[in-house]
Amino acid sequence: MRFALRIVPLVLVILLGLIVAPAAGQDLMTYAAENCDYGGELLSIEAVDEMTVKFTLCFPDPAFPSKVAFVPLAIQSSEHLEATGGGGDLIQNPIGTGPYMLETWDLGNEIVLTRFEDYWGEPANEPTAIYRWNAEATARLIELQAGNADAINNPAPGDFEVIRNDPNLRLVERVAGTIFYVGMNNRIEPFDNLQVRQAVAHAIDRQRIVDNFFPAGSIVATDFIPPFLLGHTPEVEPFPYDPARAEELLDEAGFPRGDDGVRFSTTLSYRDVVRPYLPTPGIIAQDIQAQLAEVGIEAEVVQVESGAFIDATVVNGELPMFLLGWTMDYPDPTNFYDTHFGAGGPEQFGDKFPELTEAIAAGGQAVDPEDRLPHYRRANELLRDLAPMVPVGHAGSAMAYQADILNPHAVAVGQESMALLEDPDDDDIVYIQNAEPIGLYCADESDGESFAVCEQIHEGLLGYAIPGGEVIPRLAESYEVNEELTEWTFTLREGVMFHDGTTLDANDVVLSYAAQWDIEHPLHVGRTGDFTYFGSFFTAFLNQPPPES
Repeated sequence: MRFALRIVPLVLVILLGLIVAPAAGQDLMTYAAENCDYGGELLSIEAVDEMTVKFTLCFPDPAFPSKVAFVPLAIQSSEHLEATGGGGDLIQNPIGTGPYMLETWDLGNEIVLTRFEDYWGEPANEPTAIYRWNAEATARLIELQAGNADAINNPAPGDFEVIRNDPNLRLVERVAGTIFYVGMNNRIEPFDNLQVRQAVAHAIDRQRIVDNFFPAGSIVATDFIPPFLLGHTPEVEPFPYDPARAEELLDEAGFPRGDDGVRFSTTLSYRDVVRPYLPTPGIIAQDIQAQLAEVGIEAEVVQVESGAFIDATVVNGELPMFLLGWTMDYPDPTNFYDTHFGAGGPEQFGDKFPELTEAIAAGGQAVDPEDRLPHYRRANELLRDLAPMVPVGHAGSAMAYQADILNPHAVAVGQESMALLEDPDDDDIVYIQNAEPIGLYCADESDGESFAVCEQIHEGLLGYAIPGGEVIPRLAESYEVNEELTEWTFTLREGVMFHDGTTLDANDVVLSYAAQWDIEHPLHVGRTGDFTYFGSFFTAFLNQPPPES
């Protein structure tokens, strides 16, 4: 059995605001904050023994199992983490425990995965899974029709009926567990003005966009969360489409029309990647541009490369107005609210609103669903009134397969499993998605294209059932929790191997989390060092610098 603990002087450790020490005379890891004053959810992560890990939280978290199941919290080999220094080969040459392992990543072309023959669970049906990508939905469908692909993601809305009527193909639809929104950054003029943001909300015809550009099964958004989830509050009515009111607000905000009819100019940025929440990004961007022009807002549509777009919005908060959205990672309101607007959320909307982060935190920590709902009702009122974004629609989406592929599926939670697919006539599965992954150390990524590949290679303590999305055991065979929902103890599976032949133990779990948790950890590197999901899930990082005044 491997152990990766490096002993450091206790005085130095305390100065860093954490405690790292061997447990009970064994070479086991414990990683802990001195107390909860640093503002985060985690208090400690302890390897109780070689196959047991205990998480102690600063406050209750009913969504903790759902978070643990999500791929950014997948367990890394501690040896591989240390060998890569937390970056480098960790991003392009991952080592996991999943049913597939990376064979090659031909940048710009394809990713080839091969079956991991020592996988602890049911082995992959096909020896090879090949990922390719094309931003054009029509091009993906042509490849499927020509027999050059076994499966494609996100066919265009207008192609649903084409696929249904083709006896050689099969369409598998997802529930509308998404949200598409127009985001605004309150640190960038003129969106630092509340009346301007509210004017944009009144200027956008959400019904028109959903009717004209979204597939069947899509619905207009009345708030940020899909109607089937706790936290949806239809009684909180959104700002109506009202161009006249938008013009009044812009006048009041000090932006009268000029001689050319323009009140102000800005940019409207998007990435040309079809996502379940945004089926036709370029066309929708142009339609929103035209709607804004009607009230005197001149918005230049700017297409940004996918990776650069995510960095400029989610990571750095550099774009004034942008098109983005969300596909449900796990079925709990914290996945929507905390990940976007919580205290540990990203920078895309600019400065946080304290009253909003407080409502979201209260909703996430309440144990009883009836106690959670009033906090989310308050959050939805604030999201409407403060207008950091305009929720537009909950889009339906689908997967399309060759008709002879066995076990076709489409999931609303997590990613499709290539290991389940079987081609009776070939020994591989060729899957075409919307874009190339940005990186395969998904702890430090936030795009679905990266997650799609990561979930074949990596696994968490828990996972999501296919297709329903229920939380199920994965690397942990079981777990227990106290009544207060603050102590979660996981028992690991025996004999689980990483792709490099090393064996899973509790120290792998501790180090996988610690490398994300502590900003001053030598392995807190990744591709950008942002670790967006960890911050949004657990409110704050250890040793996080105070915000600039």
